[in-house]
Amino acid sequence: MKIAIGSDHGGFQLKEEIRSYLAEEMEQDGAKPEVIDMGTFSEESVDYPDYGVKVAKAVVAGDVDFGVVICGTGIGISIAANKVPGIRAALCGDPFSARMAREHNDANVLALGARVVGPGLAREIVAAFFAGAFAGGRHARRVDKLRALEGQASGE
Repeated sequence: MKIAIGSDHGGFQLKEEIRSYLAEEMEQDGAKPEVIDMGTFSEESVDYPDYGVKVAKAVVAGDVDFGVVICGTGIGISIAANKVPGIRAALCGDPFSARMAREHNDANVLALGARVVGPGLAREIVAAFFAGAFAGGRHARRVDKLRALEGQASGE
């Protein structure tokens, strides 16, 4: 599995924690995921939309399987990621929501707020997100409706 991770300056420290956790500690199906760090690479002020979109575009292009985006609250960067057609970014502050985002919403990007969740809880959220799998069934019909809304918004 390949995971892109990106943050703004407010999420930089948590991004580093989660990048390390994904690359060194988490296993998925007996293997560690490949983590692609898409920046930012310091705490110097940057704009969160740039990094949310960068990660989202990598997911949609199929360069990676999933994305993780982080800013101070997780709100702005999740909004930015969700502007990319094909992205279902879920801002999660607890493990249950993270698992449900995967199982019920087929979320392909996890958003976190660095000023909202600490490193320990963030690791639990990430673990729950990647432990989940899309349940399909009645949930597939609902995700299909989300895809149809994207087409309507773009004029297709």
